[in-house]
Amino acid sequence: MSNFIHFGIAEKMYSENQNKITKLFDLKYPIIQGGMIWHSGWRLASAVSNNGGLGLIGSASMYPDILRENIRKCKAATDKPFGVNIALLYPNLEEIIQIILEEKVKIVFTSAGSPKAYTETLQKEGIKVAHVVSSTKFAIKCEEAGVDAIVAEGFEAGGHNGRDETTTFCLIPNVKNHISKPLIAAGGIALGSQMKAAMILGADGVQIGSRFAATVEASAHNNWKNKIVELNEGDTHLTLKELAPVRMVKNKFFHDLENLYETGRNAEALKETLGRARAKKGMFEGDLEEGELEIGQVSALIHEILPVEKVFENLLREFRASSVVDL
Repeated sequence: MSNFIHFGIAEKMYSENQNKITKLFDLKYPIIQGGMIWHSGWRLASAVSNNGGLGLIGSASMYPDILRENIRKCKAATDKPFGVNIALLYPNLEEIIQIILEEKVKIVFTSAGSPKAYTETLQKEGIKVAHVVSSTKFAIKCEEAGVDAIVAEGFEAGGHNGRDETTTFCLIPNVKNHISKPLIAAGGIALGSQMKAAMILGADGVQIGSRFAATVEASAHNNWKNKIVELNEGDTHLTLKELAPVRMVKNKFFHDLENLYETGRNAEALKETLGRARAKKGMFEGDLEEGELEIGQVSALIHEILPVEKVFENLLREFRASSVVDL
């Protein structure tokens, strides 16, 4: 029984005809790099694509002209598929969409909004669209909206997150039972064994954020990358449910937010504190005390800053080595 499962998953991963994600996006491996703010510039995206996965440029931390520059540099750095991640709650959205159309980007991942908002507009231009959700309810809405793929993200993930705190292990099989579209698992995946587990649960591929945050090619500050590899279990926490839930490191900034809760969870005070470019200050400028540091629980399993090529080597080696035990 174990050999059947082992080889079945291997075939699901490597066979272009069998794997829905590699076929949909024309990839060698069903590995997507999350479009993380302040990490996911053209260097990271192109490196992931050149190694057989799907690199995503994270537009949410870019002004429109910077996004255009990153798209053009990514085109020059890889002849493999890459995409752009769009957070639908961010400003300049119409301008960002127009740049994507003008630059003829072929793949877009959307999040933090309704999948109906731009899916049809993008698909009319031949663009493949995936949408990120945190619940089965919203995965069903994605299917109804006609997206090409669905990313189901458990609350282990770093950054903005779902309100229901559903873990990846529970989320993936439930979503799989309710949709027919290709399914990508996200949240708590940094090892090849975790990738295999996600695929056994029903995912066709994985989206990985935190592991790619601690890479040479990520655009984040080295102070922050060095901090990631020092983190242990319990060093991150999901907070800010009054606004938009986010998982972050428990640093001085985090505890300042917690102190605001003692005054009665004043949403306006939280907005004022967050409105001081705290994410940029922490992850891009390297202020580990006053900055917002977004990372997933799986950071406790990340112990080295590695080049993307080495991350892929490790993922594939671990995937192949992990076995299913007979009962």
